[in-house]
Amino acid sequence: MAPAEKLRYFKSMRLRAKHMGAPTRRAQAVLATLLLAMAAPSPALAQDKTPKPPPDVIVFTNGDQLSGVLERGVGNSVIFKSDMAGEITVSLDKVKELRSTGSFAVLRKDVPVSRKTVTPGTILYGDGKLTVAAPLGGAETLPEAQIAYIIDQPTYDKELERKPGPLYGWNGAVNGGTTIVRSTDNGSTFTAGIALVRAIPAVPYLPARNRTSVDLQETYGKLTSPVIPQTAPPTPPSVALTSIFHTDAERDEYFSPRFFALAQTSFDHNYSQGLNLQQVYGGGIGWTAIKTAKQQLDVKTTVQYEKQAFQTASSNLDLIGSTLSEAYHRNLPRKLVFTESLSALPAWNNSNAYSANALVGLVMPVFKRLSLAITSTDNFLNDPSVGYKKNSFQFVTAASYTLK
Repeated sequence: MAPAEKLRYFKSMRLRAKHMGAPTRRAQAVLATLLLAMAAPSPALAQDKTPKPPPDVIVFTNGDQLSGVLERGVGNSVIFKSDMAGEITVSLDKVKELRSTGSFAVLRKDVPVSRKTVTPGTILYGDGKLTVAAPLGGAETLPEAQIAYIIDQPTYDKELERKPGPLYGWNGAVNGGTTIVRSTDNGSTFTAGIALVRAIPAVPYLPARNRTSVDLQETYGKLTSPVIPQTAPPTPPSVALTSIFHTDAERDEYFSPRFFALAQTSFDHNYSQGLNLQQVYGGGIGWTAIKTAKQQLDVKTTVQYEKQAFQTASSNLDLIGSTLSEAYHRNLPRKLVFTESLSALPAWNNSNAYSANALVGLVMPVFKRLSLAITSTDNFLNDPSVGYKKNSFQFVTAASYTLK
């Protein structure tokens, strides 16, 4: 209630009391309490009077100035958000001065990351140097060439947490496609899949601790063709089925920035090769041979138990073998993503029972999280059931939706 309205209300209460006679002591006490409560400032007004921290400020080398919020920094660039310009990326060689009241952790290119080596604080940039002032410590100054990352303190603390929740950090995509034919021949082919990866920490500026990946892909097709010309009595139409299923899961535990131990399992079904189910359970070591912002190459080897079950039971096998594999990922211009992988599975107790898998894929963005995925895969099985071919090749075009 505004002060003027309070005064008018107080006068009206006095007039009512005058016409109704002298109030009792109890009525006077109630009236006084009511007036004190009305005169006290409301919580909303009190909150409005709380001073807000001053905005962060960038002063450019040409003299222009921009106010807003410093979000983060990578190398010699910072990401700054303002009401006027939105979110922009600014190169530090175009910045004369940068002042921020927030708390940030600054990571150096030549210093390993830990809580002992990094102390968050307010930052000030000028003359090609960045100064970090910790609340309970002195200021530290480093040249622009030594800046690796600038991270806000809440994000930095969360990523250093050793026990993230089970749903934290997952990334991946869901894809699907279909082909339908309705004519003399009736056919339908469906493909669907999901690929999930969880890397902890979930940011590139901290050394990897572990990684979990889950993949699932299914292609199913059915083609029905009538007998022409029809016979008497009628001959049933011929039916051709396609069913290719693959799923795998892997857990990596890093014991150095490039080397990791791993445990993996996979399941395969391929009707085109007479394979009912192939099961693989193994463990081994891996090496990240290349890791940059644009590309990554992992090389892995495992020792495993493998069980193959075929449509012909006499062909079933129990194998002890290995998986020798490599996986390559590269970010191309225009946000294209190229992936390639190759796996060889030799069996040590049966030299004839080896297999291999190869995949090449390209993802092209279409709209926001929606993309077009083109993938070709080749599954080779040296010991298929009698009458089946050793190779099973697929070329799939599908819509892909990025989950995060």
